[in-house]
Amino acid sequence: MRDSARLLRPGPMFRRGRSALVAVVAAGLLLAGGAASPAAAGAPVFGAADARPGTPVPVQLLSITDLHGYFGEYTTTVPGARAGEPAAQVGGGAYLTAHLKQRQAGQRNSILFSAGDDFSGWPNETGWFWNEPTIEYLNSIGLDFSTVGNHEMDRGYEFLRHMDDGTCRWRPDNDVCFTDSTGRRFHGADYDYYSGSLVDDRSGKPKLPPYHVEYVSDGRGGRLPVGFVHATTKLMSEEQMSYTPKGFDFLDEADTVNRYAAVLRRQGVRAIVAVVHEGFSQQSGAGYDECVNPFGPMVDANARITPDVDAIVTGHWHALVNCMLPDPAGNPRPVVEAANHGRLFNEINLQLDPRTGEVLRDRTTSVNHPNTRDVTPDPETLRIADYWRSELAKRSNLPVARVTADLTRAPGDGAESSMYNVTADAFLWAANSDGRADLAVAMPGILRRDVRYAADPANPADAPGRVLFSELALGTVYDSGIGVGLVRGDVTGAQLDQLLESQWQQAADGAVTYRQMAVSDNVRYRYDLSRPVGDRVDPDSVRIGGKPLRLSSTYRVATLANNFFAKNATPGFTALFEARKQDRSLYNGGDALWRYLEKMSPVRPPALGRATPAPAR
Repeated sequence: MRDSARLLRPGPMFRRGRSALVAVVAAGLLLAGGAASPAAAGAPVFGAADARPGTPVPVQLLSITDLHGYFGEYTTTVPGARAGEPAAQVGGGAYLTAHLKQRQAGQRNSILFSAGDDFSGWPNETGWFWNEPTIEYLNSIGLDFSTVGNHEMDRGYEFLRHMDDGTCRWRPDNDVCFTDSTGRRFHGADYDYYSGSLVDDRSGKPKLPPYHVEYVSDGRGGRLPVGFVHATTKLMSEEQMSYTPKGFDFLDEADTVNRYAAVLRRQGVRAIVAVVHEGFSQQSGAGYDECVNPFGPMVDANARITPDVDAIVTGHWHALVNCMLPDPAGNPRPVVEAANHGRLFNEINLQLDPRTGEVLRDRTTSVNHPNTRDVTPDPETLRIADYWRSELAKRSNLPVARVTADLTRAPGDGAESSMYNVTADAFLWAANSDGRADLAVAMPGILRRDVRYAADPANPADAPGRVLFSELALGTVYDSGIGVGLVRGDVTGAQLDQLLESQWQQAADGAVTYRQMAVSDNVRYRYDLSRPVGDRVDPDSVRIGGKPLRLSSTYRVATLANNFFAKNATPGFTALFEARKQDRSLYNGGDALWRYLEKMSPVRPPALGRATPAPAR
């Protein structure tokens, strides 16, 4: 990735900094009941002429987290800064940009960064372009760097490389590298991504730079270093979208921070900030600038993170919380999380000893700011958002396939259906396009709508049999934002038999529920409803590719990633949890269905009868 070798060599890098005057904050330090307030009225302001020997060097840290592509028009609310204060209307990238610019004005040393999950985006104007618009927005506001969040790995490491470097190779269909609002082809982030805990599972080495240094002006012609160490949630592979069964390990966040903080100390860096995409929260009902009974992984991690770290900026939990928590030496430091979707942003003000570069902890302040809509929206952000909304309208009406009749689901997924069968076929096709699978299954509950032959009378772009991008590519197959990946794994024939049996589930009161799991067209089997639950499929009747199922043989099966681990699996379907040699396809569920129907167009509803009842005795 961009400049990675330079960042990993001994010695810090130069930052893309700004120069301006700074307001010095000299507020008292508060303990774990809440963070210090912003600059007190009447606090002195130091310009270049005021940079006397011994004068602390101010550094402003502005951060966002979990933006998820919400830079367009978006309105929501946040509670008050403290319990009992009124809620505020917030949201929208143009307002966020305006607030950030206001906070940066007059600051000599201002660093703007993200704690991760910049994408995947749920808004259509970002998600339908695989979040490239989000990168354009973050470039436009001058983001200095970002820590990798779990959603940065939603399409695997090559997806992250694409977003960082502008590579155009990560998608199997080359539907990538769109033209941005300036008429330029997507070129990737103008800033860098970091993580010390995302490591190669063979070498154990970080795949990205684990730390870096930003230089700030001391006001007298010199510079002081501020080090940043980065970590991503160690539970990344327990998230269904970023599930990564092969190629990577995810290390403990506190251990990672301690390791690279020590490296920075050895390099002479004395001001160190940890940016960790893992979260925490506080008691329900507390305000966004309070810290009432904080709990969660980063509260525990704070107790283990070296006192050499002067502030901890977190994300992932979408929480609104601003704490001063004691480090292991008992000295308070900021531990903060600034919500999500641009509802809040955080500001930490550090004061550096001009001789040593150490942070003067008793002068540190932290505040979460609401992204209120009472400022003039930034015109550049409005222009970018308007462009992508116009592109969305075009992409929405793009014809992608034709069908000869309706593809429909069965009520409650209680029977075999044409829509599920074609989805299982699409999964098998995609799994074999960039890997190998013997069969594919489509779990009940993953399809959210049918594909209809009739045209939408409200849309002039539609026609009988025509399937538009907006009807298929996103929102049809179970997904969230950019979509859930397709995963392949090896199971035994006995495990496949168990998987088929999982369609019938018996409750404690004896009631039996049937939820049909679609199998790809190369699979056939019989079932007998007169037999007990767990023994209704005749293993001797199962055929895969025309060959009998062998219980001791190995078969490679493909389906959505969430069904390979317990956290997000379809309830009752556990047979894939022990699948071996798992790997991710470059396709996700929506891509697979979209591109399969496109390739097979015009598509006729597949015949039913892949699962048939046994003959009556």
